[in-house]
Amino acid sequence: MALIRLGFGRQHFCLLKRRSSLLLKLTAVVFAVLLFCEFLIYYLVIFRCDWPEVKTPAHDSGQKTLKAMFLADTHLLGEVRGHWLDKLRREWQMERAFQTALWLLQPEVVFILGDIFDEGKWSSSQAWADDVERFQKIFRHPRHVQLKVVAGNHDIGFHYQMSTYKIKRFEKVFNPERLFSWKGMNFVLVNSVALEGDGCHICSEAEAELIEISHKLNCSREKRGPGRCRGAPLLPASAPVLLQVSAHRAAPAPGLRGSGPSASACWSHGTLSKSRQHFPLFRRSDANCSGEDAAPLEERAIPFKERYDVLSREASQQLLWWLRPRLILSGHTHSACEVLHGAGVPEISVPSFSWRNRNNPSFIMVI
Repeated sequence: MALIRLGFGRQHFCLLKRRSSLLLKLTAVVFAVLLFCEFLIYYLVIFRCDWPEVKTPAHDSGQKTLKAMFLADTHLLGEVRGHWLDKLRREWQMERAFQTALWLLQPEVVFILGDIFDEGKWSSSQAWADDVERFQKIFRHPRHVQLKVVAGNHDIGFHYQMSTYKIKRFEKVFNPERLFSWKGMNFVLVNSVALEGDGCHICSEAEAELIEISHKLNCSREKRGPGRCRGAPLLPASAPVLLQVSAHRAAPAPGLRGSGPSASACWSHGTLSKSRQHFPLFRRSDANCSGEDAAPLEERAIPFKERYDVLSREASQQLLWWLRPRLILSGHTHSACEVLHGAGVPEISVPSFSWRNRNNPSFIMVI
């Protein structure tokens, strides 16, 4: 009997040992999958990105270039429409993608072209503070990297929703600097939500500010004389880069789309002076846009609504006339597009950086 019991004991011990080994292997596999899908894959994807090669007389003469990275429409969810699991998932994805890009690509300045938050247009003071704290954690950066942000309609509201309070609240967190110059390049950050053209107090202030910037840029392009430019600050004698944000169509319903970073992309652009804003300049639709980052085929022919999807014709012409930019970068549509305005001024719409808005979020690299 003792031998029989001993045999059963050994069998039971071997069975437990096999089960423990199987459980250990299963745990190791799960850990390896999570490590790859939630951490390592960001490095593998973004490692394929590279800064564009620049072949210009200025570059050949040894003039330093500026490495700039552009994001748009991060739409950090708020307390009203944001489910905690959706927040956790999307914000982890953006944090890992952004931090990996900073580490691998080493940009000198990062621009975010509006709609930083999803509910800034109606959030309470406490909700706003919570959202800002999460933003600062996700988009933390070294001191030597500058972060510049443009306001979007989800941050301060559309024209009929925005107020001085919301604008000041936004500018208290994000530097309200409208004209930014570095390494011979001028960047103009435009509050395109205020370009309604109806003479409202906020709109009038925004237009007066742009006219003053236009004067400074014109003086820097021309030789100084005894006229109005005497005493004006000296800026690089280059056409600016215009940065702006627009209002956008309704975001797609939340779900499981874009659950991983494998489709994320970056694209690069050569040296240009630029302006940045949220709303795109006026265009009829995205019908002429193409590429994997463009809007879906069924959406490209849908006409854009002025002052909602894009700026009005009048506001667009004013910006081109006042600033005479060499490049325009905008957000708002969540999809990529390249168009030409006026006498061949290129505009690039930057895709959304959030997996909640598209399956292949992207960013742009410019030097």
